Amino acid sequence: MARRRTTKRTTKRTGIYRLGWWLGRAIVFFIGGSVLWVMIYKFVPPPVTFTMIGGAVQGHGIDKDWTPLRRIDPNMARAAIAAEDSRFCTHHGFDAEAIRKAFERNQDGGRIRGGSTISQQTAKNAFLWQGGGYFRKGLEAWFTVLIETIWGKPRIMEVYLNLAETGIGTYGVEAGSQRYFHHSAEHMTTIEAARMAAVFPLPKKREAVVPKGYVRRYGNAIAARAGVVGREGMAACLK
Repeated sequence: MARRRTTKRTTKRTGIYRLGWWLGRAIVFFIGGSVLWVMIYKFVPPPVTFTMIGGAVQGHGIDKDWTPLRRIDPNMARAAIAAEDSRFCTHHGFDAEAIRKAFERNQDGGRIRGGSTISQQTAKNAFLWQGGGYFRKGLEAWFTVLIETIWGKPRIMEVYLNLAETGIGTYGVEAGSQRYFHHSAEHMTTIEAARMAAVFPLPKKREAVVPKGYVRRYGNAIAARAGVVGREGMAACLK
C-alpha cells in the first residue's frame, strides 16, 4: 500500500514537472518569437495583416501601397497625432490620462472610446486581430512595449500610417489619398490630412472625400488641432 502511494506521488510530480517544462518552453518560444517578429518588422514592411486577410475573405480585396514616412506629407502625421494621440511623442506606449478620461466618458454613457494610443493601435494592426477581450488586450500591451523599445517613434508612425484602414479594402494613407484625392500622400493639404484622420476610427462607414455632417466638423476640428501640433512641436519626435 505504501509503495502504491509512493508511486502515485511520483507520477503526480512527474506530470507536474512535464507540464511546467512544456509551459516554460512555450513561454520562451513566445517571447523569443515575438521579439524576433518585431525586430524583422523594424526593417521590413508587414506584408499582410489579420485585418487585411479578414477583409479579403469577405471579398473586399486589399489595396495598399507602402510608403516611407519621409515621403508622406508631415501634415498627415500631425493630423494623426491631433486626432488620435496628442501625447504620442511624450508617452512610452500608454497614455494613463487618456485611458482615465475614456473610462469616465464610457461610464457616463458617452460615445465608447478605448483610449488607445497610436502605439497600441499600431501593435494591434501589425501583429494582432480586431476585437476586444482581455487576452488580445494583454498581447497588445506586450507588443506595444516591444515596438516602443525596438522601433522608436518614427517607425511606429510609419507603420501606423501604412496599415491603418482608410476605407473598405483600402489600407494606408497612400492608398487612401489615391482613393479619395487622386494624388500621392506626399502632397497632402492640412484639410485633406485631417479628413483622412477623421476616417481612421470608422473607415468602413466614413468617406474622406466630400464629407458631410460629423466627418466634416470633425475634420475641421482636427485641422485646427494639427496646427497646434505643428506650432508646439508635438510631432518633434518624428524628425
